[in-house]
Amino acid sequence: MKHEDFKIMSNIKIIEELKANIICIIGDLYKLFAKGSNVAQNSILECISGAIILLYVLGGRIGYSHLEIDDEMKKKLKLGIIEEDDIEKDGKDLSKLYNHLKERN
Repeated sequence: MKHEDFKIMSNIKIIEELKANIICIIGDLYKLFAKGSNVAQNSILECISGAIILLYVLGGRIGYSHLEIDDEMKKKLKLGIIEEDDIEKDGKDLSKLYNHLKERN
């Protein structure tokens, strides 16, 4: 087996593991929400931050830079803001996230 073939196979395995972990962490988040208000807030924060990390890593593995992902998110947020998405109307959530992404660059 060639070195390149091994690297491709290894990368595919890692991508599949990332996808499975994303599904599991989202499932964990649903379970936490189903438990109600007695859930430890830290557990919810861990799931959310873990999902974001896994999605950034997955994006990198399939060829996107973190900057490209951030830029695409900003485009989507800007569109939601312009189109006055319901989430934006209800609390300016899209604007807040857009500003956060803009400030950290």
